[in-house]
Amino acid sequence: MRVAIISDIHANRHAFEAVLDDIAESSVEEVWCLGDLVGYGGEPDACVSLAREHATVCLAGNHDLAVTGDVSLEDFSRTAAAAVRWTRGAISDKTREFLGGLRPAGERYAVGLYHASPREPVWEYVLAAGLAERCLDTQTHRMCLIGHSHVALSFERQVGASVTGAWRGEGSEVGLGDSEWLLNPGSVGQPRDGDPRAAWMVLDLTTQAARYRRCEYDIAGAANAIRAAELPESLAERLEYGQ
Repeated sequence: MRVAIISDIHANRHAFEAVLDDIAESSVEEVWCLGDLVGYGGEPDACVSLAREHATVCLAGNHDLAVTGDVSLEDFSRTAAAAVRWTRGAISDKTREFLGGLRPAGERYAVGLYHASPREPVWEYVLAAGLAERCLDTQTHRMCLIGHSHVALSFERQVGASVTGAWRGEGSEVGLGDSEWLLNPGSVGQPRDGDPRAAWMVLDLTTQAARYRRCEYDIAGAANAIRAAELPESLAERLEYGQ
């Protein structure tokens, strides 16, 4: 089975549609979304509608939970909090109901699914090997998928060895073998690894391999949607730089 792994769409319809077009040409059987459908971007209803249509599994991210009132805005930056407040007033009841039914952790085909990490599914940013080691000590699955950091990366622990990690660019392929793994597909709607293209990943559960993908999208259109919503200008500007 081949699965498309996506995360952190952040109300960026232009990026989400581009990734879905790419997925449609990639012979995958399911789409798993690791959360944060909304926040930052200007088209939350459209992105939730696309997730409802295409995602077999969908988790809640911290921004989704903030919009529904399930987490506080205390730990959000000023711009992130502003986007959450705007989103609360902009979304439809149908969108709100869908977000309210999501959870930040799950499992499918013996793969652990977390928005942030196995230790802390809502908030933990796993960007270093030391923290990944503690997550691997916690997780009950050999392989887990995580989002939240907006960086495409992988962490591996072979039997008897320490964790190693690597950022993953376009076309990077990982053989999953018998090691323990944490895999992050990167962000569809707001990449933060210096590459502004939308990120996603193909997970092949039959061959035990993961391939990292990037695709171009209409960044100017996504930025204009943010400006039309009168959200902070920095949220529009950062898309061009992948930061």
